[in-house]
Amino acid sequence: MEEEIKKENIEESPEEVIDLEKLSEEYKSGWQRERADFLNYKNEEISRLKNVVRINDEIWMEELIAVLDSFDLALSSDQLQEGKTDKGIYLIKSQLESILKKKGLEEIKSDGTMFDPKEHEAIEEIVSDLEPGKIVETLQKGYSYNGKVLRPAKVKVSAGEIKK
Repeated sequence: MEEEIKKENIEESPEEVIDLEKLSEEYKSGWQRERADFLNYKNEEISRLKNVVRINDEIWMEELIAVLDSFDLALSSDQLQEGKTDKGIYLIKSQLESILKKKGLEEIKSDGTMFDPKEHEAIEEIVSDLEPGKIVETLQKGYSYNGKVLRPAKVKVSAGEIKK
């Protein structure tokens, strides 16, 4: 009698086989959807982490720009013209600029170029022999980080010559 019970459990009707196959397929589809959802989640988290790192880099780069400004101010002081400035300050500035450049910080070129509102901030428009729209003088350097402008260059722009 025990053999008959086991045999009865093994021998399933065609409807039961079809139901079990459908159930198996549902489980498989559910597993595949969950795996795809997990991979999407993983990729989104990687993207979010990269964004956090990028924002963090931008913050400290902005802070270091102030250090570069201090160097520029010190190097343009009266002591420099009197020859009292130590050459070490040049080396420090050069080293700092090199480090920042490796990290993706670039100085925005301005003197002698055409004014670009994406990269420059016009502080003053002056009469000059240069063509209108050309940058005459840079008042404060601008910087970009990995292609994004962190601080536009503050410039004086040519209005052209006075017409008589």
